[in-house]
Amino acid sequence: MPGLKDFKHVVLYGFILAVLVFLLKWLQWEFLIVENAIDIYAGLLAVFFTILGIWIATQLVKPKLQTVVVERPGAGQFCRNEAELEKLNLNRRELEVLELLARGYSNSDIADKLFLSLSTIKTHVSNLYAKMEVKSRTQAVDKAKRLKIIE
Repeated sequence: MPGLKDFKHVVLYGFILAVLVFLLKWLQWEFLIVENAIDIYAGLLAVFFTILGIWIATQLVKPKLQTVVVERPGAGQFCRNEAELEKLNLNRRELEVLELLARGYSNSDIADKLFLSLSTIKTHVSNLYAKMEVKSRTQAVDKAKRLKIIE
């Protein structure tokens, strides 16, 4: 039966072998570093500049514009300026035509939507121009929005 003395020898031999393996691996690592130092440094530089290039590219591609939404109190509710509407002396049908003009409808689309003839719509549009003292659809819509007659 093996004794304690044999066990100590096995542990001692195992420890010595472990130290020798560690020493050999350390020498192998030293040899690797000394022989291939330039290759290792070049590889590390390549990895560094690759990461730097990726970071710069993501910074350049990132959108510079940010959308900021500012909510004003009562912005969700439109309150028509009845005083300006009376000053301009617009009737109900002319106001409907003006609202449809603001939405971008053509004369024929407005005629179809309101079930009126094209000539009637043209008359309403020319009456709008005269009453609002403008010369185009864009000017009429812009003035109506400034006066808060339409949204």
